[in-house]
Amino acid sequence: MNPLSVRGLQTFYGKSHILHNVGLEVHEGEIVVLLGRNGAGKTTTLRSIIGLTPPREGNVSLFGVDATRMSPYQVAALGVGYVPEGRKIFANLTVEDNLRVPVTRPGPWTIDRVFQTFPRLAERRGNRGRQLSGGEQEMLSIARALLLNPKLLLLDEPSQGLAPLIVKEVFQIIQTMRQEGISVLLVEQNVRIGLTVADRAYVLDDGAIIYSGSASELANDEERVRSMAGASANEWAMS
Repeated sequence: MNPLSVRGLQTFYGKSHILHNVGLEVHEGEIVVLLGRNGAGKTTTLRSIIGLTPPREGNVSLFGVDATRMSPYQVAALGVGYVPEGRKIFANLTVEDNLRVPVTRPGPWTIDRVFQTFPRLAERRGNRGRQLSGGEQEMLSIARALLLNPKLLLLDEPSQGLAPLIVKEVFQIIQTMRQEGISVLLVEQNVRIGLTVADRAYVLDDGAIIYSGSASELANDEERVRSMAGASANEWAMS
């Protein structure tokens, strides 16, 4: 049974039709990257899965359970963690208090283990969220999601606004999650690093999936990788 199976999502914001028959899968213990230019529908796909922007049509299955009409807290209770774009940490709370916000689920991830995994957060445990660097805020956002002890983690643009060395560190943490048995759906604008860590890739253009396949094969297609900034259905269509 796949941690995530999405079929035929049709999602709207008011009258605007954003997702067009979107389908994707995440298998157990793999990292899947969802690529596409700004406005392609990547964040909306995650929001549709997590229940923040429910689709009008289609189906979301999580661990074999129909989660299409579930609220976000019900989806989280199934074992799904969500790291939103922009981190969304509590600016006026300390690092440690931010980590005490989630309702924890039984499992290996505890606050003590978070501090072992993210030593930078341990050093800043008494600092408020607004005093952290962008990289530290991203680590805190990921750590907070891990305290749910998720079986599936959804990450939205974890490299956004970070220096290259910090991006590398964050993605090493993402790879560690796979070793822990956590399945990952990663939305990422940094095409090359996303393809480096992922097992499989999907590409969205104007709300429709236009590529589905091996991440390594896509990474080796230099022309397609270079075209990502201006992806079009014709450029990305499968042969």
